[in-house]
Amino acid sequence: MRSAPEAGRDWGNQYRLVASEKWKAKSVAMGTPVTEALVEYACPVHGLRVLDLASGTGEPAISVAMRVGPEGSVTALDLSQDLLEIAEKRARSRGLKNFSTQTGDAHSLPFANNTFDLGTSRFGVMFFRDPRNALGELRRVLRSGARACFLAWGPFDQPYWKSMMGVVHRHVGGPLLPPDGPNPFRFAESGSLSQVLRAAGFNSVEEKNVTLPWTWPGPPEEVWQQARSVAVPFRPMLDKVRADQWPTIEKEIYTEVGRYYDGQKIAFGAEVILASGRK
Repeated sequence: MRSAPEAGRDWGNQYRLVASEKWKAKSVAMGTPVTEALVEYACPVHGLRVLDLASGTGEPAISVAMRVGPEGSVTALDLSQDLLEIAEKRARSRGLKNFSTQTGDAHSLPFANNTFDLGTSRFGVMFFRDPRNALGELRRVLRSGARACFLAWGPFDQPYWKSMMGVVHRHVGGPLLPPDGPNPFRFAESGSLSQVLRAAGFNSVEEKNVTLPWTWPGPPEEVWQQARSVAVPFRPMLDKVRADQWPTIEKEIYTEVGRYYDGQKIAFGAEVILASGRK
């Protein structure tokens, strides 16, 4: 999951775990097909000026920067300066000179009207406090004819979520997610993201559901540790688990995740939404 513009300090703290040396390479490997799918969907070309919202540790902003070339530029925006510092280091390691970061809120973008040629966001739009307002802000800073392209999670009922958070939920009951908290599945219902894009003033709106590779290169115990470290929306549910319940729950999780494990990797697959609109 990506950092959210109004998720607050907890998102940055959790993402430090993801960016740690222990899980960094494997987290990147799992997310690469999803990043590539959004980049291909957005079709960045040389010379474009691009804004990536809720960039977190730098994707797809870094991949887009590699596409637009030195004549173009990419600005990565996030509320967390800590995450953006990681993104800057990653961009520098690739020798990118056309990449910059900006701390800011998607609901009040610190840019002039008609500034960018393309807008992107990977696993961010679901967490905007007021999606219509945030998308309206993005539309304001896009130039006439520019596209905004998003990738969001599909339904909870898919292997990655059901085999781990679903198991915990069966044991503790209650709400899966707080009704007033961040919801990764906010736009899982077909057409719901398109509706918000139109309400924000976008035209030529498109949306499609796709299933992409979502593969962890390691055993079930590893992916569960990684999932818990980034499970900010599920934190209230996880906090309800008693210490004496964890051995039973984790045994069941390893069994469920093991159904997708071939001895080297765990091939979950990811059902996601790709959506876009044009100013």
